[in-house]
Amino acid sequence: MITEQGLVAERFEENRAHLRAVAYRMLGSLSEAEDAVQETWLRLDRSDVSGVENLAGWLTTVVGRVCLDMLRSRKSRREDEWDTHVPDPIVTDADGADPERSAVLADSVGLAMLVVLDTLPPAERLAFVLHDMFAMPFDDIAPIVDRSAAATRQLASRARRRVQGAAPKPDLPRQRRVVDAFLAASRGGDFQALLDLLDPDVLLRADTGDGALGVSQLVRGARAVVAQALSFARMAQYARPVLVNGAPGLFTAPKGRPMGVMDFTIVGDRIVEINILADPRRLERPELRDLGSPSE
Repeated sequence: MITEQGLVAERFEENRAHLRAVAYRMLGSLSEAEDAVQETWLRLDRSDVSGVENLAGWLTTVVGRVCLDMLRSRKSRREDEWDTHVPDPIVTDADGADPERSAVLADSVGLAMLVVLDTLPPAERLAFVLHDMFAMPFDDIAPIVDRSAAATRQLASRARRRVQGAAPKPDLPRQRRVVDAFLAASRGGDFQALLDLLDPDVLLRADTGDGALGVSQLVRGARAVVAQALSFARMAQYARPVLVNGAPGLFTAPKGRPMGVMDFTIVGDRIVEINILADPRRLERPELRDLGSPSE
């Protein structure tokens, strides 16, 4: 016989994937997103929700509050560290997405979008994520940020202006061709071919974490980015195509050890932004190890 508490737990599990998706977009961190979902469960477990008609909406509100608190309490980083910070990527095999990640990837948000979201004030980020990505009414968002519905609408509008252009309309076959060409040119050390693939004002953001594999850096301009790409030509032989947040990217794992995830923002046939996560600590995730190393 299922108890009332058991029914509540069952309803929570039905909403877990949705809550994880909300938290990931709010925080840009898979581990923090899981923490936010767990805290939401603890708050549910301590609450009387017998009179709640829309439990999914109640849970979304709670996870939003939890994420807002987490954003506000994050330790301040130096400005240059924020500039080179790359959010946690969701990496799946290029032949098809992991079903367990499908809910998080639904209406997929790329790393370039998450990078911009990281620059927003917490309240703006929450208003934009809950309204624009999850269609939550401003009347329901307003109490979370302690604003009126009109003021909350303005928060989302300011955020929308900031993120505009961060998520170009995807053309996956074309993007895959461009990424494959980039990999081939990197392996061959073909300077001109790399230049031809890059927008003149391309931006490369490399996050190495504590610097064990070098210093995190922000590189602007096609020639400077090509110089960086050629310096890693030796490692390019270990790179293989994957999906990064649902879009074509590259994963490097010599001898099965994850060393880098590369995400591309492509407009037309040109790469306008490259985000690289090469932080060993953040790459030590079971699903990345399971991807294995490319054929040598």
